[in-house]
Amino acid sequence: MADLLDGMSVNRASPVPLYFQVAQQLEDAIESGRIPTGTRLDNEAQIAERFGLSRPTMRQAMQHLSDRGLIVRRRGVGTTVVQPKVRRPVELTSLYDDLVRTGQRPGTSVLSLGEEPADADAAGSLGIEEGDPVLAMTRVRSAGRRPIAVMTNYLPVGLLQLTGASLREQGLYAHIRAAGITLHAATQVVGARLATVEESELLGEEDRAAVLTMERIAYDDSGAVIELGRHIYAASRYSLQMSLHIG
Repeated sequence: MADLLDGMSVNRASPVPLYFQVAQQLEDAIESGRIPTGTRLDNEAQIAERFGLSRPTMRQAMQHLSDRGLIVRRRGVGTTVVQPKVRRPVELTSLYDDLVRTGQRPGTSVLSLGEEPADADAAGSLGIEEGDPVLAMTRVRSAGRRPIAVMTNYLPVGLLQLTGASLREQGLYAHIRAAGITLHAATQVVGARLATVEESELLGEEDRAAVLTMERIAYDDSGAVIELGRHIYAASRYSLQMSLHIG
């Protein structure tokens, strides 16, 4: 463990709190893979001594990492590094693009793709009549070969020409941009619930695991509805990040 901390130090002259300096360096090392998933960390006293910090300061740093979902602390077992969560900003981007931007390798399994009659909710969101045809698709998105999301999307028929192969190679929003469509705005509702048995299996989670849900309606620059997305995410590996401005 000591070798994994090489090059890390704290600057006591910095206005940044000492606990946060340590936590930030450990977080960067975990997310970059320098400290691999499954690594058993030294106890707080040993790491505190390594940085020349007090036990309470080190405990605060470790709590920060725990709150971020990067480590798990169990009495009698110790502290273990776990798979970092995908933290996604709340903005008009696709999960595929966000994974690529953060250096992770996205994978896609296409479960279904084709036209089907719109249900009442989809019809209302897309501004069509119930029963009208829509292009529907369901995919499982993975990060580092681990499933992270089950995504179902509905688009107006004729908007895009998609195949299973093309959806495995690129994200949906990349296809939308390639078609010359400019996404301008979206309404998005985020929630949480327990996964169904099928969803748990697709996400590789335990039965009735917690999932985050998201429903998004995206519009182009003319105000036309482009897509309705209904997605679920494994809460153990995914979180949403928001920037709040006060003024």
